[in-house]
Amino acid sequence: MTPDLFADQPAIWQEHLIPGAVVLRGQALMQADSLLTTVAQLLVAAPLRHMLTPGGQTMSVAMSNCGQLGWISDRHGYRYCAQDPTSGQPWPAMPPSLQQLAAQAADLAGFAGFEPDACLINRYLAGTRLSLHQDKDERDFTQPIVSISLGLPATFLFGGARRTDPVRRIPLNHGDIVVWGGPARRHYHGVAPLKAGLHPVLGEQRINLTLRKAG
Repeated sequence: MTPDLFADQPAIWQEHLIPGAVVLRGQALMQADSLLTTVAQLLVAAPLRHMLTPGGQTMSVAMSNCGQLGWISDRHGYRYCAQDPTSGQPWPAMPPSLQQLAAQAADLAGFAGFEPDACLINRYLAGTRLSLHQDKDERDFTQPIVSISLGLPATFLFGGARRTDPVRRIPLNHGDIVVWGGPARRHYHGVAPLKAGLHPVLGEQRINLTLRKAG
């Protein structure tokens, strides 16, 4: 594939980080506009909110969910729940187009048959960050994690199996997808404080969609 033959398509290439972890550069660009429309509709049904950590601190990143299960945090701990605790209603259904994009990305990264049932929607503004953590609230660790980046550029932090392991700083742009699983599934990861900027579509924010098989 060369740029002159496919000038109407975004450049897509794979950047392998470690075994089991890959960045699919530009993989979501073609669907980005429809994704943002979809996200806006989902957030009408389940608005963004700042959750509490078990220690009582307010998270800087605003969050919501779609799918059969939604990830939540409060003084009782981290967990998945079928109902939005704010409204008491089920989380909005995950759009098939989003499921298909995640499954396609997982397949390209070597994880065939991925069927996500939970999508965490995160909104980052300037200065907000996500500290290093492991995703370990899911039942099946053989299933990968698919993370779609939209809006302002961000620096993804990707460490090792221990919190004290060295951390790589990986720039992510609008339309990039990160997939990790297998030997990398429980590696520590996070997002560095978001730098201020102005994205032509999303303005002063970044939206991240993290899809998992939780149940």
